[in-house]
Amino acid sequence: MGKDFVSALRPALAMTLLFALLLGIAYPLALTGIGRLVFPHQANGSLIVEKGGVVGSELLAQGFASDRYFHPRPSAAGKGYDPLASGGSNLGPASQALHDRMAGDMRVLKTSTPGAQVPLDLLTASASGLDPDISPEAALYQLPRVARARGIDQQRLRVMVMGATAHPLLGFLGEDRVNVLMLNRQLDAESAKPTR
Repeated sequence: MGKDFVSALRPALAMTLLFALLLGIAYPLALTGIGRLVFPHQANGSLIVEKGGVVGSELLAQGFASDRYFHPRPSAAGKGYDPLASGGSNLGPASQALHDRMAGDMRVLKTSTPGAQVPLDLLTASASGLDPDISPEAALYQLPRVARARGIDQQRLRVMVMGATAHPLLGFLGEDRVNVLMLNRQLDAESAKPTR
């Protein structure tokens, strides 16, 4: 190795180290700091804290089995709604296992709300298996079951669902959606209020 090679290598190594420190450490730390300063709730995982403990996140679905609650989309994440095993089932449209699961879900859903067409998002899992949102149609489909279980007027429940519906960002980015965990928390809060 000649003297010229060593003298050419030194600035290349120095620049590599400089950019590794700048773009690999300083830039991510700066963005994290700005994010925590400007959007503290979102930067910390949109966690929902109740009575000093974390009860969930606005970004992750949770399984609700009771008829007293709105149910999220089915989950293929681990044994269901497991954030450590996020992912879809990878079952294709010709899969018998997928067909059998959807047929079973369809039977259960039709018994809870007979005569109504089951919204597709109550039968299909999201790609992550952790989608916290359902369509307003899926929430409205579940109204009779939740109203019966809680002894609440369906119209009052409908108003809650419509109030919990988030609309597309800027009017066109995304679609109307209802966060199931937030709606169920609102439902519990309303049920805890004394009646007049």
